[in-house]
Amino acid sequence: MSFNFPSPAVVPIFAAMQYVNIKIINRSENQIPQYATEGSSGLDLRANLLLPVILKPMERMMIPTGIFLEIPVGYEVQVRPRSGLALKNGITCLNSPGTVDSDYRGELKVILINLSSEEHIINNGDRIAQMVLCKIEKAFLQTEEELNSTVRGEGGFGHTGHI
Repeated sequence: MSFNFPSPAVVPIFAAMQYVNIKIINRSENQIPQYATEGSSGLDLRANLLLPVILKPMERMMIPTGIFLEIPVGYEVQVRPRSGLALKNGITCLNSPGTVDSDYRGELKVILINLSSEEHIINNGDRIAQMVLCKIEKAFLQTEEELNSTVRGEGGFGHTGHI
């Protein structure tokens, strides 16, 4: 079993960071998700493919990772686009951020879309997205007849901006 904890030289810098154990099964030939740098908030997810996949312009596809997680109750994993892939190739996550709930035990898959005008080839092991662990707070909805008033009131969608 391997863990992705920071090196001892980094620990003093990030001593205030809280690390949460997440059980992982890796059924791919790729390494488990890793933080690219000490300051990274997302772990890189890699494509788990038998053959390269061609993602045509405006096409969307679910890409497997071979990763299965056991996320602790009170947390979720958000799947987010990789900024370099979006900027350089027009490839992004269609459902962004995608939510992986703590009770989901299936394979982590990433819905990618090609927003460029050119085909993009995805190979096994390509970094396709990132996952970020997020703490969750549950809402308790309390039924009322009216809400407290504010200066903004019911103004929405650009209401606070300048025309």
